[in-house]
Amino acid sequence: MSSRVLALDHGEGMVATIIREYEEGRDRDAVEKLDKLCEFGSASDGNPSILTDLMGDPIARVRHYPSYVVLVAEIEEDEMTMRKKKEIVGVVSGCIKSVSKGSNPNTNLPTYVQVAYILGLRVSPFHRRQGVAKKLVTELEEWCKRRGAQYAYMATDSTNQASINLFTLKCAYTKLRTPTVLVNPVHAHHKPIDSRVRIVRLEPQLAEFVYRHRVFGANSEFFPKDINTILSSKLNLGTYMAVPSTQSELDPLSFPPSFAILSVWNTKDVFKLQVKGVTGLSYAVCVGSRVLDTWLPWLRIPSIPDVFSPFGVYFLYGLHVEGSGGPALMKSLCAFVHNMAGDDVGCGAVVAEVDRMDEMKHDWVPHWRRFSWTDLWCVKKLTAEDQVECVEDDWVESRPSRTSVFTDPRDF
Repeated sequence: MSSRVLALDHGEGMVATIIREYEEGRDRDAVEKLDKLCEFGSASDGNPSILTDLMGDPIARVRHYPSYVVLVAEIEEDEMTMRKKKEIVGVVSGCIKSVSKGSNPNTNLPTYVQVAYILGLRVSPFHRRQGVAKKLVTELEEWCKRRGAQYAYMATDSTNQASINLFTLKCAYTKLRTPTVLVNPVHAHHKPIDSRVRIVRLEPQLAEFVYRHRVFGANSEFFPKDINTILSSKLNLGTYMAVPSTQSELDPLSFPPSFAILSVWNTKDVFKLQVKGVTGLSYAVCVGSRVLDTWLPWLRIPSIPDVFSPFGVYFLYGLHVEGSGGPALMKSLCAFVHNMAGDDVGCGAVVAEVDRMDEMKHDWVPHWRRFSWTDLWCVKKLTAEDQVECVEDDWVESRPSRTSVFTDPRDF
């Protein structure tokens, strides 16, 4: 991408802002510095905050998409100013993938569209409210459009009003979904698993068949066409199915009346999280609960792991249950994953993101309400009006009233 220069007036002379592609050798240190600067700003208001450590790899979160880019905003200041002539003041990442948007009414098969996912938008606290964020998003949209993206979407905490205003008021995005992020801390003790439950690990090919033809068929949104790539990734720790212990073998064409299924994505090699800004009392309570749980595991105290040091997360996706016994099987499946995480040093939480419309999953998936939150997904059509044959072809204008939503683990 060729650099595009724009002029901004900061009240101190003309400042040229260049939006260009990230260059590993040239920009790595500057982008890391920007990340830390933005994190310091988020933790300096006296409230607890969750900081993200990309472990020295600014493009870690987008490496596993089929097509991606990272853009930076660099300022070139007038020589009359006393500040540095060049400085990276903003960054944003984006990727393009093919996902389902529901079924084709004529064939009842999934309809796939090219979408851009926007993430990792950061602007230096000293250069906000100067149009940098909007220019980064606009340039990223143009990059994605040139590569065939028909829509763009983003996700943010539903309480992040500044981000919501940027995308909905300034960049013309429409609110689409409000999924809930369910967080379950990994305790020092193992969770019991019902002896009447059998847990089976599925091979990637069988898992793909189940997801594509049984679970997330035509009636789904955001189901990735490259699901096989996700399931065979080194970050995917496996797809697991819980069935009654009386079930001997699995036949993909004839599953038992009740079952539960999910996949586990390991974020530890991509990024780590850290909680900062808690009070001394809160810190002491968390540490005390962990110590007591370690010493007396049979009490099964719901302890809190060391979230004050960088920790990893297991992300659950592809969650689905069938049959009257499905919810109980899902609870056992989640307990199984919790125990996996407990045996993995440095894994502090098990996380799942479920559609807010499917409130039943909130009961099936163990979580701590105080640690969980609501996300907001917003979408925008990138193609021109004359490229859409009718309103029904427009995902934004004709969203299905009730579809299952697939959460891509790469998006977390």
